[in-house]
Amino acid sequence: MPPITRERARRGGRLSGLAATAARTVAVVAALTVVGGTAPAAVAAPDPGTPVKVNQVAYVPGVAKVATLVSTSTAPVAWTLRDAAGRTVAEGTSTVKGADALSGDRTHLIDFSSYDTPGTGYVLSAGGSSSLPFDISADPLKKLRYDALAFFYHQRSGIAIEAQYVGSTYARAAGHLGVAPNQGDTSVPCRQSCGYSLDVRGGWYDAGDQGKYVVNGGIATWQLQNAYERTLHVDGADRAALGDGTLAIPERANGVPDVLDEARWEVDFLLRMQVPTGRTDAGMVHHKMHDENWTGIPTIPSQDAQRRILAPVSTAATLNMAAVAAQAARLWEPYDATFAAKALSAARTAYAAAKANPNRIASATDGTGGGAYGDTSVTDEFYWAAAELYATTGESSYRADVTGSSFYKGVSFAQRGYDWGWTGGLGDTTLALVPTGLPAADVAATRSAIVSFADAALSRLANQAYPAPNNAGSVYYWGSNGQVANNANALALAYDFTGQAKYRTAVYGALDYFQGRNPLNQSYVAGYGEKAVRNVHHRFWANQNDASLPIAPPGSFSGGPNSELQDPVAAAELAGCAAQKCFVDDIEAYSVNEVAINWNSALAWLTAWAAEQAGGQAPADTTAPSTPGTPVASAVADTSVTLTWAASTDAESGVAGYDVLDAAGAVLATSTTTSATVSGLTADTAYTFTVRARNGAGLASTSAPLTVRTTGGGTPVDAPPSTPGTPAAFNVTATGMTLVWAASTDDVRVAGYDVLQVEGAAQTVVATSTTPSVTIDGLAADGVYTFVVRARDSAGQLSGVSAPVTVDTSPRISPSPTSPPPSTASCKVTYTASSWGSGFTAAVTVTNTGSTAWSSWQLGFTFPGDQKVTQGWSATWSQTGATVTATNAAWNGSLAAGGSTSIGFNGSYSGTNAAPTGFTVNGAACS
Repeated sequence: MPPITRERARRGGRLSGLAATAARTVAVVAALTVVGGTAPAAVAAPDPGTPVKVNQVAYVPGVAKVATLVSTSTAPVAWTLRDAAGRTVAEGTSTVKGADALSGDRTHLIDFSSYDTPGTGYVLSAGGSSSLPFDISADPLKKLRYDALAFFYHQRSGIAIEAQYVGSTYARAAGHLGVAPNQGDTSVPCRQSCGYSLDVRGGWYDAGDQGKYVVNGGIATWQLQNAYERTLHVDGADRAALGDGTLAIPERANGVPDVLDEARWEVDFLLRMQVPTGRTDAGMVHHKMHDENWTGIPTIPSQDAQRRILAPVSTAATLNMAAVAAQAARLWEPYDATFAAKALSAARTAYAAAKANPNRIASATDGTGGGAYGDTSVTDEFYWAAAELYATTGESSYRADVTGSSFYKGVSFAQRGYDWGWTGGLGDTTLALVPTGLPAADVAATRSAIVSFADAALSRLANQAYPAPNNAGSVYYWGSNGQVANNANALALAYDFTGQAKYRTAVYGALDYFQGRNPLNQSYVAGYGEKAVRNVHHRFWANQNDASLPIAPPGSFSGGPNSELQDPVAAAELAGCAAQKCFVDDIEAYSVNEVAINWNSALAWLTAWAAEQAGGQAPADTTAPSTPGTPVASAVADTSVTLTWAASTDAESGVAGYDVLDAAGAVLATSTTTSATVSGLTADTAYTFTVRARNGAGLASTSAPLTVRTTGGGTPVDAPPSTPGTPAAFNVTATGMTLVWAASTDDVRVAGYDVLQVEGAAQTVVATSTTPSVTIDGLAADGVYTFVVRARDSAGQLSGVSAPVTVDTSPRISPSPTSPPPSTASCKVTYTASSWGSGFTAAVTVTNTGSTAWSSWQLGFTFPGDQKVTQGWSATWSQTGATVTATNAAWNGSLAAGGSTSIGFNGSYSGTNAAPTGFTVNGAACS
């Protein structure tokens, strides 16, 4: 039973509680006593193995090939790649990465992407050590796609698992059909008397236990169905790879895509969990069903003699069933219209019942015999279910519930991706993929939210030595591998939506992490890699307890590191572990080594996508990133200076980083952000700096130069002027306009301003002024112009360029204001922040308190500390040093007099997270 994470508890009050964990610990120990066994001898803390950490299965041709080297060397280390015959095929030197917080290792990166010849038995050596062997091939990944899906047939309840599909080692009799000693799932009573019993046979055993849980079955089923539905709506997707005849299951060759057949095994169970007509709570769905007490280890499903019981209904379970059944209805309609109609009818009934009973919350302490799966907030489930019903029916009532939800347009992605208890992102994914009647701009906003979430994951990855796109923070929770896989799935969608290779690269990096490129050299996928997980927490795959039983079958996905150490074995063996090292391959270490359907469904979705993409090369990127802004100097000292600049953009490969160059072109500093400190300079000396942006394809562009004189020697330092405010346009005619902006400041004197016209990457001076306004004439009628402004000081130094303003001189555009606004803006800004650890979420409301509507707006403020915006929503966010700007999105630029709009962002900080105290809109101060 994978419990809900503490991160979700912190953000939504959803932790099931230590009581359930403690109860489970007691239950497992008691179960061992009942079956006459003894706990296995405690194992030693896991051996980290060779310091050269690789994907020990296979790197895919045409994709980045990177390894991690554990080394205390502060200088690059030579490396050699050898083939199976021992011949050197590539060599080079590592890049020093340094201390890695999540692993506790001191690390280097080894990039051998330039070698791309398929083969087996490659070994990478560095620093006197060698990696485990690996292949360069897409074949293992394409096989894993099907082994990850085969997990669900293995986990089926109510059907014999036959040797013809899984081999004799994993074949077993049907479980829980009422054949002695089973009491069966064909007539299961309620734990508290409800006057009826239900036939709830079938479905998948949830995890290592033999319970069946609606809220975990919901996301798992949705992911299998979505893996197929994505192929219906993404150009070039490989639909045939998930088609009929691709899986080893009894339903193959029935004319239906096999992945839908497998998902239906669970959908049928979910429908059976619904309270029948005429009974109390009709239409609601029971939260779960399982043994009355925890099942002992080992127990083959057909030998389980315990009484099975139904837990009470819950709103969360009811909405899970409604969502998944509605999704199944549209996917099954071409193959089985009768079943599709049945599923849709059940979904409608469930949704109506949930709306009538919105607060039936499952008990967080119901942890006897099965996991609690407590969830105190179901707003996200309501949004998900409404989205699926709307996508299937197109009906206005469901549309109204979608567009009226606080989660609409990807809001839940601003907190994190998705998991079994945070399901808004599932609805977003459906609405981003499946054509509906929603406005195109709203669909684009939803996709943008997913891409922004992916960008935040990439930002975290840039600081990691091992490529696991986990949620923010330094704690790894129960089922961390499942969350990493879900986040990688969002990265995959970002690639689908944008075509930018940086997202594709990160997806394969996550697979590297799962298959050995991690601090423990541990492949978390059974049957894959030299050091693959074997002893997962499971009642049947229990070879560690009973040699006659099998180890985990290929494709089974361990839950992975959990730094909270919530079982006796983990607590005893892993005390003090760094987050990514909190793992041991032991059957009783259930908080780190259990399997679960929702983790394997995430892996199945991910490997289906990655195997599809492995069929071809990513499109070549031939376009350099946009030119970075002219650097601006601050903190000028005798021997150092800090430079900041406006970010570059790159639509194909993404911006990989920046280099600060001197006048001769030598690299003085590198950065993955838009600032860097150059040290080792000489006092009282003039230096000329430029900034070079590099993209993922190795292409580059270079900024305009900046000259700075260091302090010392009695020469006064003249700092460049501050960046002007965003220009606003007035008196716009067919051939001209007046631009007005907030003035710059300078430590000596602002000499004047340059107005530059922006055309693509080029910026051309079209006007100058000694005041913060200018009139521009001679424009072409019916044209669209973009302008920025920069300031010049008396020493000739240039400020950074302002944010842009775009003006349309077409006569069809509404008339512009004829006079500038008053010196103080008619605006109000409220700012609140909620902090956790080193991160925080800020909510900002911008209000137009004037009497004239705004056609566009730009918010500005300055952080008082080291806060950084890491991910924003409902506006375009940018940050230079401590200065932040937020420019309206397409849908909220028009703000009526008295109107307001809410925007926000996630950020990071250290020390004190003090709020900004001064805000501007369009360059003028707000109250």
